Amino acid sequence: MAGPMQRRALMLAVVLGLAACAAGSGERVTLPDGSDALRWGDGPYGLVLVHEEGADAASWEPQALAFADEGMTVLAVEVGETGAIVAAIGHLRDEFGLERVAVLAAGSGSEAALAVGRDEPELIDQLILISATSQDVTDLGPFPKLFVASEGEAAAQIDAMAEQAPGDWNDVYLATGAASGRAIFDGERGAATLEVVLRRLAERR
Repeated sequence: MAGPMQRRALMLAVVLGLAACAAGSGERVTLPDGSDALRWGDGPYGLVLVHEEGADAASWEPQALAFADEGMTVLAVEVGETGAIVAAIGHLRDEFGLERVAVLAAGSGSEAALAVGRDEPELIDQLILISATSQDVTDLGPFPKLFVASEGEAAAQIDAMAEQAPGDWNDVYLATGAASGRAIFDGERGAATLEVVLRRLAERR
């Protein structure tokens, strides 16, 4: 008989599989700065997704559906810039009354997320960075941080970032394989990484 972790992994695989067949389910919204975003869910915890260069908001669809299914209101920005991230957080606060908003950024999108974490740390409830190697994190706010990378990336740099970042709730997760950026969630092994991120978000939700 399957244990709780196996059942949850199966559920996530089903969610990801359904998402792959249901592209375009996010609702397009215009943010206060005039940029666009896609929205999923209407839960009591906010989450802003920031894609890497060469991707778009819709690339987050499978993960966004999983996050929304866990009780979050999810916004994936189309423009991976600081203004769009701040606008997305403001939209979740003003339109949905959400006091706490997390930011999850992948690859090059991490740079803009880090800028918000430095300049306006009070806006971020927690920060999850994927494949954000060689970034200066010493002047971030004390909010919780999770640094995610694959074993094929610069693991030592990720460990150093977690140690150097302010605050007492900083963790590292190394996924199997060599995927980078949002692709770290793809395939069978990606379900394990998604499970780690979901657990982390649930700790603050």
